Amino acid sequence: MSSLGIVMLVHTALDRVEQVARHWTASGCPVVIHVDLKVAKPDYAKLVNRCGDDPLILFSERHVCDWGRWGIVAASQSAAGLVLDRFPDVRHVYLSSGACLPLRPIEDLITYLADRQRVDFIESATTRDVTWTIGGLDLERFTLRFPFSWRKHRRLFDAYVRLQRALGIRRAIPEGLVPHMGSQWWCLTRQTLSAILQDPNRKVYDRYFQKVWIPDESYFQTLARLYSTHIESRSLTLSKFDYQGRPHMFYDDHLQLLRRSDCFVARKVWPGADRLYQAFLATQNSAMKPAEPNPGKIDRLFAKAVERRTRGRDGLYNQSRFPRPSAGCGLTAHPYSVLQGFTELFEDFETWLANATGARVHGHLYAPDKAQFAGNETMLNGALSDCASLRDYNPEAFLTNLIWNTRGERQCFQFGPADNQKINSLMARDKNARVSVITGAWAVPLFRSNMNFADIRTEAARLQQIETKQLKVLNSIGDKAGLRIWSMAEFVESPMEPLQSVIDEIGPTQPSHVTEAPTMVDLTGFGKFLQNLKNQGMHPYLMGDFPADDVFGSQGKPFRKPYLVK
Repeated sequence: MSSLGIVMLVHTALDRVEQVARHWTASGCPVVIHVDLKVAKPDYAKLVNRCGDDPLILFSERHVCDWGRWGIVAASQSAAGLVLDRFPDVRHVYLSSGACLPLRPIEDLITYLADRQRVDFIESATTRDVTWTIGGLDLERFTLRFPFSWRKHRRLFDAYVRLQRALGIRRAIPEGLVPHMGSQWWCLTRQTLSAILQDPNRKVYDRYFQKVWIPDESYFQTLARLYSTHIESRSLTLSKFDYQGRPHMFYDDHLQLLRRSDCFVARKVWPGADRLYQAFLATQNSAMKPAEPNPGKIDRLFAKAVERRTRGRDGLYNQSRFPRPSAGCGLTAHPYSVLQGFTELFEDFETWLANATGARVHGHLYAPDKAQFAGNETMLNGALSDCASLRDYNPEAFLTNLIWNTRGERQCFQFGPADNQKINSLMARDKNARVSVITGAWAVPLFRSNMNFADIRTEAARLQQIETKQLKVLNSIGDKAGLRIWSMAEFVESPMEPLQSVIDEIGPTQPSHVTEAPTMVDLTGFGKFLQNLKNQGMHPYLMGDFPADDVFGSQGKPFRKPYLVK
């Protein structure tokens, strides 16, 4: 007869219950099964009948087990008491569930406990030391009454809590008890467990804990402190929880993860995980090296899973995940560059920039007629169409989708006041955005156009108003986006330094200094053009102090040739 007895609290997947129970008894461990009273009698009878040929499998008195209610404690008491009464050789009682699965040879656990005959393994911490409580009830779960089920009658539960708080109602904690909390999956010695079950004050304690919220996480954890001579405040069962306090489920693809944990038992294992049951319930001859259980070895993966669940991934949008600025998420998945005014000032600027940086350089993605993809493509990664109506249905989603589907490759695109302006707010808030603006450059196409001057003046006023609003948005939402602004006058006077900064920011394949700038458009007469706009009552202030004679300082019309740095 083994020195280890097993209690199983079950309510579903009864075929797995039988399989695991027989695995325990094959190593000589007696098993007492408690089946939730809510399980149908025919199903219960079938389980009892199937296990009838194994003398080490017994069934205890049944109780209704609702989450957070006293029934789970009552079930543990009944089953544990039966283990102590019927199997006098048992020194430790291990509480498990129907979803628990042994991960190591049972002999390893028996040997481990034999070397620690006086040690109780139960997570037990005072309320001030507990950080995992969910719902805002720490000490209050011991001082208020909870007659209503949190899951079935949530409104009554919350209303009754508020009422007790308002009236100042508090329950007295029984004398001598210091409330402790922890995982319900414990392994207690016969001496400690029998002292709890045979305590002269047990009726008082039971009556008190029946109105405590989630008593299965506090009853044995509190009473063990009265009798145990040596408590190790940890559970031997691997049980991981998410940020909402719900247990993680283990599936077939967690096989290697569970093996790395060196833990004796894992919870909660999906009943359909055939590969896990086959691997861990097979005959094991120390398949895992004897080692101290160390769930911390896999904590990093669970922390990463929690982060993925709560924070998401930069720039990934779907029906259940929108990046939250408060979580520090990037609104897009990869850095990208927005260039405003460059194509207006330079001839064939997109080709030059692509050659200089190796980036994918698009035209005006938000042009009124269509999205101008690089290379005149009509379809981009992720089945993004150049159709303007599809793009404008959700302009921000168009950009985030483009960046997500091309992440790893730097994207650059042109922008201007004639384009759809609905992405300005996103760009201003996006830490991945690198926005370079030459203010007033939108006037160059008007200057070179064949429009009537009256129409030019009207269009110039409209574009200037749009760009003014845009700059206000870009400058008003903090400094998340990388923003650089030059007036057209200061850019034209000395273009090499701004161009070099743009290239350095994008990151060329082989970093180097720009030796040749793209050819600037002929701006002869542009200063007089601006003066004519002023004379007609339109004030073009975004261009900066552009000289009427097109001469900056001692320079004489330097616009028509490439700039060389020797």
